[in-house]
Amino acid sequence: MLRYVTTNPGKVREAERYLPDGSVERLDFDYPEIQAAELGPIAAQGAREAYRHAGEPVLVDDAGMFVEGLDGFPGPYSSYVEETLGIERVHDIAADLADRRAAFRCVLGYCDGDGFAASPDPVDRGDRDAAAAAGPDGEGGRDGEDGGVERGDVETLPVKLFEGYVPGRIVAPRGEGGFGYDPIFEHDGETFAEMDTDRKNAVSHRGRALEKFAEWYADR
Repeated sequence: MLRYVTTNPGKVREAERYLPDGSVERLDFDYPEIQAAELGPIAAQGAREAYRHAGEPVLVDDAGMFVEGLDGFPGPYSSYVEETLGIERVHDIAADLADRRAAFRCVLGYCDGDGFAASPDPVDRGDRDAAAAAGPDGEGGRDGEDGGVERGDVETLPVKLFEGYVPGRIVAPRGEGGFGYDPIFEHDGETFAEMDTDRKNAVSHRGRALEKFAEWYADR
């Protein structure tokens, strides 16, 4: 069984569109989120924490909105910015930009305790917990199973990453649906908040990442 780590049942329903019936369940686990300038390391470390908690295959996602004219801000800090500034303030900041192009990005991190064969999708091996267990000199490790390295009591856990991306631009808030930045993110003439659920899922960054993951996972 694959456990999707989220407090949002809607994410699991979206995953079920791409995965076999009954193959995915929600896991409500509040893992500590690291700070990073990119989504990949955040999703990867979350997947490791969740796997060590659950002891079975897990899927973790991290997502954000990246505004070109703001050098990618708010990016990985999207949730914090939404809570503290609000989406209207983000629109106000972007409204004065010559370039209001933006993109929603999502990175899925998958971990099942085993190694991964080479493929186009990247593998994150920067296991902070295992590095900490190795001590300041980084020594004392020994070979583990499936390509991992045991350091102290912690074995390094590689995480497979899958990215989804949808381009758009920042506009004045429109629409009553969706959540988060959906009212100010326009794709193909509609904001995400103006789209119905099926339309949004068909073009969403998370859906595109899930599609990549499901194709790979079918042979796992």
